[in-house]
Amino acid sequence: MERAPQILFIQGAGAGVYDEWDNRLVDSLRRELGDGFEVHYPRMPDEADPGYATWGVAIRREIAALDDGAVVLGHSVGGTLLVHTLGERPPERALGAIVLIAAPFVGAGGWAGEEFELPPDLGARLPPGVPVHVFHGLQDDTAPPSHADRYAAVIPQAHLHLLPGRDHQLNDDLSEVATVMQRDLATAADGALLRLPLVRPEAGVQRITGSSVDVDRDRSFRDAATGEVPDAGNGGRDHRDEDRQG
Repeated sequence: MERAPQILFIQGAGAGVYDEWDNRLVDSLRRELGDGFEVHYPRMPDEADPGYATWGVAIRREIAALDDGAVVLGHSVGGTLLVHTLGERPPERALGAIVLIAAPFVGAGGWAGEEFELPPDLGARLPPGVPVHVFHGLQDDTAPPSHADRYAAVIPQAHLHLLPGRDHQLNDDLSEVATVMQRDLATAADGALLRLPLVRPEAGVQRITGSSVDVDRDRSFRDAATGEVPDAGNGGRDHRDEDRQG
């Protein structure tokens, strides 16, 4: 009997985020995807003080436990650390897609953070042929939408989804993310063993929102322009999938 397609959700950072904030995003994703998907939501170590040394090991361990073709998804700092980990060394499993949600960009034009600054050739370091989706709310005041543009610059193959009216938590609504997964899974239904190639650029952008304390008081990250620790906010551009509404 074939197993359901697998989704790995990497939480954001900050005290209480796993139980009080990102769990709502996972609930939304499970609700929108339905019973035909298997969503994994592991607790990251020391969520109030994220670091590559600890989170990178945990992320690799979680990916190694998946089947080939799984989608890996990270919210906020979880997305930043996920893509940094994947760029440092190829994963042990063949991935179906990489999805970043409201992920702050650490490096030039984004936040300062020496431990896991993202390289300018990040796209070339990611597993070849694996689709990359970047979702970002246009009302995100934790990681401004300009961070999504920085990801587009260093990951040329990324599909950017800009979501008007959405905050850092995408308003606890991952319906657009689920729609992309479901649609592309259906497109790939010729398909080899539960792979989820999110390959087809969309005619319009998806929209998402939320309100989390993801990087709540985390001193590892400072806005490169202001030098300040970002506060959590309530709150994408193509490859370019962009919806110009609103």
